[in-house]
Amino acid sequence: MSHVDESRSQHRPTKLRRTGTIPRLFYCFNFLTQRYSERLIGSIRRDCLDHVVVFGERHLRHLLNSYQKYYNEARTHLSLHKDAPIPRTIQTVGRTLAMPVLGGLHHQYFRA
Repeated sequence: MSHVDESRSQHRPTKLRRTGTIPRLFYCFNFLTQRYSERLIGSIRRDCLDHVVVFGERHLRHLLNSYQKYYNEARTHLSLHKDAPIPRTIQTVGRTLAMPVLGGLHHQYFRA
């Protein structure tokens, strides 16, 4: 994805097409929207894509779906007081176990 900028939009798509990437242009009506989307894309890159080798579009879609599930159900967010967007019940009894997420790149901890 790239932000539509009239002065640069003519050069970017041709460079991307040479690498086999199809550019998708989006129009940003609000700078807050762009800020949040860039922050999310940065999180995806830092937490997921910088640590794995992607073997194709199908593999990338699988990684992104797995990361979305991890991001919404298990990953803590400071803005939510270290809770996940989908709240969980607090487990206080039992052994702490780790379930690998994204092939062991991250772990989700729970009690059993």
